[in-house]
Amino acid sequence: MGSVFGKISVETPKFEVIQSTADYEIRLYEPSVVAQVTYDPSQFRGNRDGGFTLLAKYIGAIGEPQNTKSEKVAMTAPVITKSETIPMTAPVVTGGGGGEGKPVTMQFVLPSKYKKAEEAPKPADESVVIREEGEKKLAVVKFSGIATEGVVAQKVENLKQSLEKDGVKVIGDFVLARYNPPWTLPSLRTNEVMIPVE
Repeated sequence: MGSVFGKISVETPKFEVIQSTADYEIRLYEPSVVAQVTYDPSQFRGNRDGGFTLLAKYIGAIGEPQNTKSEKVAMTAPVITKSETIPMTAPVVTGGGGGEGKPVTMQFVLPSKYKKAEEAPKPADESVVIREEGEKKLAVVKFSGIATEGVVAQKVENLKQSLEKDGVKVIGDFVLARYNPPWTLPSLRTNEVMIPVE
């Protein structure tokens, strides 16, 4: 996913910038295929990023690929995390709440060579699901540093206020996109808060 110096050397999702302001960008993302897992962080001793290992095993980033074709799938960035509610939170692409007992969904966007879900290798672990995501319009704020719950909550709140001021309608919960591994120097990390808009 990257180096200690923040260089992102893997494929990232394709998008077109529709609007750019001093506070945010509005981007139109191309359809994609994702591998995702939904879990309760308590399964992983409260670790909100517990699903990462399951997804990394599926693509073969940890050991042999755990899919029916034993096919190694290239790592991409960012890792996306969504939660079921919106209070404070945010990790890899992390969205919404994610407090104790609230399910978290973590996604890896698969390489663009997979155009349909059925083209991707079938996961050996039934908790990993392959699905297609259609085109989407997202308001995005980029930031560096460590994406703590407090930092992300503030970024989300600021973005929502800017969108409301500009008359842009929010149509869903935020997600957090993290582009770098944990060993990247915090000041060189790339994170994004993304909110679906009309």
